[in-house]
Amino acid sequence: MSAQLPGIFDTLAPSLDRYGYAAIGVLVGLEGIGIPLPGQLILIAGGIYAASGHLALIPVLVAGLLAAVAGDNAGYAIGRYGGRELVLRFGPYVLLTPDRLARTERFFARRGHLVVSIGRFVDGLRQASGIAAGLARMNWRRYLAYNALGSAVWVTVWVLAGYLAGNHIETLYAAFQRYGIYLLATCAAVAFAVLAGLAMRRRQQA
Repeated sequence: MSAQLPGIFDTLAPSLDRYGYAAIGVLVGLEGIGIPLPGQLILIAGGIYAASGHLALIPVLVAGLLAAVAGDNAGYAIGRYGGRELVLRFGPYVLLTPDRLARTERFFARRGHLVVSIGRFVDGLRQASGIAAGLARMNWRRYLAYNALGSAVWVTVWVLAGYLAGNHIETLYAAFQRYGIYLLATCAAVAFAVLAGLAMRRRQQA
């Protein structure tokens, strides 16, 4: 018997019911190599399952973390050893278009360690950062350190979000659908203000 999942989360219930922790590992891991899969959603759903007793919290966290790090490092290997030609040839099949890759590389050239550590919270960067790091030939140990840190924070945030939501997920989901646009607008405004402040500081320092 599955936990009660509202809206889009309900599509993940059959996978969690049948495969449990393996479903979390596969979806999160494959997302790390550029395949557009619902990594964040499966972590939240895993947290909800843990809160309802269908799964255990610590194994959910461990499965998510190991899959995130393994997937990103597989993407790093593809970029470093497969080369740009391989990425550009097969990337569009998993929605990793040349334009998306180029934007990630430009961002990576300026703030590589930030892309690796906090890029997991940004759609697009999350799927492409490992490949971009490999193409840029970033030192693997340095990449692994930042990647593990960012993955640990990302997995913990979303799993605990689902775990703490627990039985209230339907109410919270309905509220998000109603007020989500305002929340997203606020987050966008804050992000813009932070980026503008950093740009002004760099200009003053220059």
